[in-house]
Amino acid sequence: MKIVVLAGGTSTERDVSLSTGKMIYKALKNKGHQVVLLDVFLGYQSETTNIFDIDKDWAEGLGNIGKDNPDINKIKSLRKGNPDHFFGPRVLEICQMADIVYLALHGENGEDGKIQASFDLMGIKYTGTDYASSSIAMDKAVSKELFAYYNIPTPLGIHVKKGEAYDWDTYPCVVKVNNGGSSVGVSIVNSPSEMEPAINNAFSYGDQLIIEQYIKGREFSVGVIDNKALPVIEIAPISGFYDYKNKYQEGSAIETCPADISSSIADEMQQMAVKVFHALRLKTYARMDFILDEEGRIYCLEANTLPGMTPTSLLPQEALAVGIDFEALCELIIEISLKKYS
Repeated sequence: MKIVVLAGGTSTERDVSLSTGKMIYKALKNKGHQVVLLDVFLGYQSETTNIFDIDKDWAEGLGNIGKDNPDINKIKSLRKGNPDHFFGPRVLEICQMADIVYLALHGENGEDGKIQASFDLMGIKYTGTDYASSSIAMDKAVSKELFAYYNIPTPLGIHVKKGEAYDWDTYPCVVKVNNGGSSVGVSIVNSPSEMEPAINNAFSYGDQLIIEQYIKGREFSVGVIDNKALPVIEIAPISGFYDYKNKYQEGSAIETCPADISSSIADEMQQMAVKVFHALRLKTYARMDFILDEEGRIYCLEANTLPGMTPTSLLPQEALAVGIDFEALCELIIEISLKKYS
């Protein structure tokens, strides 16, 4: 197949996306596909005729994920042409030449349904769920409303827009960006004196945020592929909580799959993951994050519609636990994604 792996972009998760794209690109090349890896924002400057036949390593020069999220203004300065246009030079043209586009994007303008909607209008096939469910899952406030409607336990919280007054007096609590990802802009607030810096931090990444109760417990994740739950994985940070650094720096967290929990709790968490999958109208695949509190109660935190596929990512570890290696996982996601168009 002729496949474009689309990565990069202008979100705070750019580095994660490039690492994801690099691994997917290499896996699909090893399986014999004709693959082109593109940065959706920087694009491609050369001739596109027979681009899938070019003998080159499209992943050459891509770095690893840093400890801090990237400087987006610096990235925009590298763009030739109008930096306000999201799609880089010739990106759409090349995507139209492919049999399918493998979305390795994360965060804003990648995981929020905008690219999916653009591709639907242009007749470009892509991996993952559709534009509507992408938008719903990316919006934590809307997701929480659907969780409540479908009786899916989730931490109690409020939705705050920039400039709005809010009423909150429960501590500790969590402040997070409403449409963010990879724990960028997330703070655990232990007292009222810590609230203003946490809110200012979150608002530096977006104009809406969530304040929710802090649930003390163990962190888990469950992938769902084609309506079937994968084994539960537990994430235990060496220090602090599961923030950007602990997610992407090797040795920062201990990940156990299958998780060391009772079969009844594992079954309940897997069933809840599938329930979330259906509640948010998701298609093809996703990954759901959970907290198990000290009383054995399970809370769903959020759904990730384009889970990371980096060297430390969770979904590939879960798939491997049931005998699906990374290359097979990438091909499986393509196979299931094509069902949207049959």
